[in-house]
Amino acid sequence: MKMTQKVVVICSILYLLMGGVLRGRVLAEGEGILPQFDLKASSTFSAYNKYVWRGITLDTDPVVQPGVDISGYGFTLSFWSSFDADSNDTLASDEVDFTVDYTHDFEYLSLSLGHTNYDFPAAALYSKEWYIGIAASKFFLSPALTFYNDYGREANGGGDGQYINIGISHSLALMESPAITLDLAAGLGFNNELFIRGEGGDFLITAGLGIPLTKNAILSPSFSYAAPLGDLKDSNDGNQKNRTYGGVSLAVDF
Repeated sequence: MKMTQKVVVICSILYLLMGGVLRGRVLAEGEGILPQFDLKASSTFSAYNKYVWRGITLDTDPVVQPGVDISGYGFTLSFWSSFDADSNDTLASDEVDFTVDYTHDFEYLSLSLGHTNYDFPAAALYSKEWYIGIAASKFFLSPALTFYNDYGREANGGGDGQYINIGISHSLALMESPAITLDLAAGLGFNNELFIRGEGGDFLITAGLGIPLTKNAILSPSFSYAAPLGDLKDSNDGNQKNRTYGGVSLAVDF
């Protein structure tokens, strides 16, 4: 499938998903039952010059990454995808993910539990993963810890793998009107046989801007530096390299 066809297909799916949510809200409002049908929807459309995930370079070509979230009552259903915008390398990174998440907010912490189905149609591979995470967004640097368990994999000989990520983030106000922010984030990951045979990890640092376009739309250009650690960078195992990459993302709330 050509790149333009992929974009048309994925945008059509997003349109149908968003339209269903918005039509449901309109019907609920008209019938006076909105409190029983309180759903929210948001969408993102991103473009990056490389695709790097947990220190693993999935594509050195530019990629486009549309997605949509539908949430309510603590649950979020997410559809996310990535498509190769060029064909200069031999990596087949096309990806379609479905995630179901439940997050409960306590006074100072939030606890999340979820499951993701990964599908790589171009490579005819798939994987599944459940995760549990805890975040403290009300504290300085908003520390977060998430444990992922990958299973049911049809890649790298199958088997299970685990990944733990420790992350921090902070936003600084650069302007009041419009409310432009400088968004900084860093993460350290620990990898146990997740698409590698041994143990390793990765370090990621990201700097970006939050630029409001409308009340519900934010444009976010960003640059990132990713470094593999341990067996992830071993030429006999993960064979990954340090990468610098950048792009832009548009997020819209409905």
